[in-house]
Formats: sequence, C-alpha cells, structure tokens
Amino acid sequence: MASQEIEALSAALARLPGLGPRSARRAVLWLVKRRETALVQLLKTLEEVQARLIECDVCGNVDTTNPCGVCSDPRRDARSLCVVEDVADLWALDRSNLFTGRYHVLGGRLSALEGIRPEDLSIGKLLERVEAGGIDEVVLAMNATLEGQTTAHYIAERLEGLPVRITQLAHGLPVGGELDYLDEGTLAQALRARRPVG
Repeated sequence: MASQEIEALSAALARLPGLGPRSARRAVLWLVKRRETALVQLLKTLEEVQARLIECDVCGNVDTTNPCGVCSDPRRDARSLCVVEDVADLWALDRSNLFTGRYHVLGGRLSALEGIRPEDLSIGKLLERVEAGGIDEVVLAMNATLEGQTTAHYIAERLEGLPVRITQLAHGLPVGGELDYLDEGTLAQALRARRPVG
C-alpha cells in the first residue's frame, strides 16, 4: 500500500486526459524511482508554467506572453481568421502548418443541454475583431458535432452582412478511410460535400 500522498498524486494524474488509474500509477512509480532528477524537474517546470501561463487578450490562446506568440507573429496573415472551439483545436490546427492566419478561441460551443449560451462564449469579441476591419475571411473550424455545427451556423448568421467571406472546414471521408468502417453521419457529409473529378 502506498502512502496517502502517493495515492493522491496517482489520483491527480488519473484525471488527466488519456491516463487511467493504472497508467497514472505507473507514471507515479517512474517518477518516484527518479525523484532526484525527473520528479524535481517536473515540479520545477509545473511551477514555472503555473506562474507564467496567461490567456491571450486578443485570441484566447494560452501562452506565457500576451499577446500570444501566434498573434504577435508578423509572418501571420492578419486578413484570415480561423475560429475554433478550444485551445486544443488551435494547437492541433497550428501543428499542421497549413493555416497561416490568426485564430480566435470561443472557449466552448453552444449547447442547450449544458446551458451554454452565446454570451458564455467569446462570440462578442469575435464580432468586434471582424467589425474593426482588416479581416477578409473567417474560417469556421468547429468540430463535426451537432453542437459544433450549431455554433458555426450561429456565428455565420451573426457575421452575415459584414464585408467578410465565411468558410467552413470540409467534413467527410478521412484519408485512408474505408467506407465500411465509417459511420452514417460521416458518409452522409462526404456525399453532400462531393465535388467534380478532374
């Protein structure tokens, strides 16, 4: 039996996404065995991040500078703005190096069941950014869920009438996907988004 402190550490790690109780215990054992090197370094890094982490006032990204590295990068195309639900979505898109514009993090998605309304998200701030001018295209990069698509539709309606082109990420067949393994929603979206060959 481990001490209460070690069990508490295991329980805290088990709450992280992708780690269950067994994986958390293995991680704790690994850290305990290397407490002079790995554990000390982990604690130091966590304290530094906790002390310096802030939310970007411009886009809502999480970074150690304000504005964040994405917003302050002069190589970014300020005329193109990609709207995402969460910081994790921003990081995933940015890792791909395919989008060279700037971002706007909503902080969630509309959900009647969870009681999340437009005023609970940073939609007002998004409208202010677009109304200020200088943005030619808004890319709605919401997740392909009912709530994500409802959010995208709501934002598109709010942006209607502003001098900006509104686009949305394509949804459909994944590269390398086999038809018999795909769900009906993915297949339906792929059929609706079909395009000419050649």
